[in-house]
Amino acid sequence: MSYAVIKAGGKQHKVAVGDRIRVEKIKGEVGDKVTFDQVLALQADDGLQVGRPVLKGARVVVRVVAHDKAKKVLIFKKKRRKQYRRTRGHRQPFTAVVVEEIHAG
Repeated sequence: MSYAVIKAGGKQHKVAVGDRIRVEKIKGEVGDKVTFDQVLALQADDGLQVGRPVLKGARVVVRVVAHDKAKKVLIFKKKRRKQYRRTRGHRQPFTAVVVEEIHAG
């Protein structure tokens, strides 16, 4: 089984064909194809290739499935005995993609 390690949005993801992953929000409409060029490692039939830092010519083609926001994360600050309490929330936007092709280059 072949897989690739890609860098998207400052994070690394191990992906194979058919995988559905969440990456940091990227441009593109639902149904569009997007190419990730920063492939850090590639496992194929001929063995493992590791880039320094990336593999030249390797790319992963994905299809955008959805744009959404993650579950809310609550941030609560408190100072004891000072009557100080603050609650804030944050929802990180993401893009769900499905891996369609892995090219070794």
